[in-house]
This record gives sequence, structure tokens and C-alpha cells, in this order.
Amino acid sequence: MGTSVTPVQEPATLNGKGNGPAVNADPKRHGRHLLSNNLFTIYSTFSILALCLVLGLVILFIGKTALLLFGQISPADFFFSFNWTPEEDAFGAAAFIVNTLSLTALTLLIAVPVSVGMAVLCAEIAPRWMKTFIRPVLDLLVGIPSIVYGYLGLTVLLPFLRRISGESLGDGLLAAALVLAIMVLPTICRISDDAIVSVPRKYRDAAYALGSTRLQVIMRVVLPASSRGILSAVILGMTRAVGETMAVVMVIGNTPQLAKSLFAPTSVLTSNIVMQISNVEFDSTWNYALHMMAFLLLLISFVMILVIRILGRTRGKNA
Repeated sequence: MGTSVTPVQEPATLNGKGNGPAVNADPKRHGRHLLSNNLFTIYSTFSILALCLVLGLVILFIGKTALLLFGQISPADFFFSFNWTPEEDAFGAAAFIVNTLSLTALTLLIAVPVSVGMAVLCAEIAPRWMKTFIRPVLDLLVGIPSIVYGYLGLTVLLPFLRRISGESLGDGLLAAALVLAIMVLPTICRISDDAIVSVPRKYRDAAYALGSTRLQVIMRVVLPASSRGILSAVILGMTRAVGETMAVVMVIGNTPQLAKSLFAPTSVLTSNIVMQISNVEFDSTWNYALHMMAFLLLLISFVMILVIRILGRTRGKNA
């Protein structure tokens, strides 16, 4: 008894030969989809070009104005002199640069151990109910305006530092570093938490199978495996610490001098710019010097963002 074979009909395709994507049955709907895709492509391209244009104009304006400084004074006088006396045409920014680096280092020294410890707690140790409480709180802290942190530092932290140190003011690097540490702690903690959670479960299981304790697994397996993500979090926190202005202005003392102690009023690049920019003429060496400080901050931010991108790509290749 013979059997009949029903021929299989190939689906309709874009080129009619059976080797392309199927054509939408409704030509009008297909045309609308094509139009929306084209409009989205045009919109995305325009947005990217607009963003690049704005960024380029910012770099051009700040950089061009900043470089005018070296027509008035030498780069060595600006970068290596500690004498900042604009009334006497002395524009040495070394004190502000050193203070900025010192403040950033002190901030990270305070914030990083606490942030990484909290990240380990959230990712590896805390019960579920505690995680669901801590993580939203950290997200909330990230969104608080910096001036609120500065006000709390001014009204709560400075009086406390005066009492425990015996200093008459309390303004200085320590107060600014404590405020900045509280500000960057949620950022470093949340990104580090994500990096730790992303470590494959099989790494932990293999370590436990070899008889490791929880502490050994965390210290010898989890933290090394997530180190690049944690480093990216630290650099991102450092970027915020370097560029923060309002909170620092309210607690650092705003005195243009090199910090001789943790409680001595001083100033950093950002605070010096915001305190003096409104008092200078545009076509003046003083203004050019402030623009050069802003240009330095811009370069520091670019370098840190570039490092984060490189670390992210390296981590992706090693995953």
C-alpha cells in the first residue's frame, strides 16, 4: 500500500528564495516598524553627537582658558609653588593639589574597609531580611544631596570634633574626609556587593568541598575573584571624592594653605574654585589659574573613568 508524501512548503522570505527572514504579512505594519527603527537610529545618533559636542565644548572652553595661564606665569610656578597670593600675582597651586590628594587618600582609608566589609556582609553573611533592609538604605543614601551631608557635618560633626580634639575650630582635612567617607561609602558598598554576588557559585562550592571555612572562602576565594569589581568601585568613589565641592566647602575651613594637621583649616582644588571664582575678572591671571584647577579636575576624572573602563573590559574577558 503506497503512501503519499505531502510536500513541505517553505516559509515566505524576504528575498523569495527561502533563505532569509520571513516577511511581515502586513506590508503597512512592516513599513511602520521600518520607519520606527530608522527614526530611533536617527535619534540615537543625534543624541550621541549632541553629547560629544557638549563634552567637546566643555573641554575646549576650560582647556583654552586654562592654557592662557602659561602665557602669564610658568608651569613650574603654578604646579610646584605653594604660594597662593593673587593680590601679589602669586598663583602657586601645589598646596591645593597636595591637599586634594591627601583628602582623597584619607577618605578612601576610612571608607574602603567599611564599604567592603558591608558588601561582604550583604553578599555572604547577612540573612535575607537584613539584605532587603540594608540595600535599599544604601540606595537611599546615594541619592541624598551633598549639601545635606555638608550641613550635617557643619552642625553635628564639627562640634563633636571640637570636643574630642580641644581645637577651637575643628575644620580641616579630618572633618572633610569623614563627611566624604560617609558620602562615598554607599557607592563603593553597592558596586562591591554586585561584584561579590557575581562570583560563580561553583567557586564557593569547590572551596567548601576542600574543607574551607566561611572566612577562608571569603578571604581566599570570593574577594580575590571579585577584586577587579571592588577596585572599580573604589575608583568610582575616589572620582566622587575628588570632585565633591559643597560638602567640602562647609567643613574644610577654606584657607588657602597647606594642611599642617588634620584639624588645620585648609582648602582643596574644588573649594578654592568655588570660593574665589565669583571675585575675579574673566581676563585675568587669577581667572586663568582657577580654570587650570578645573581642567586638572577634569583630567583626573577622565583618567579614573578610563581606568574603570579598562578594568571592566579585563574582567569581562576573564569571566
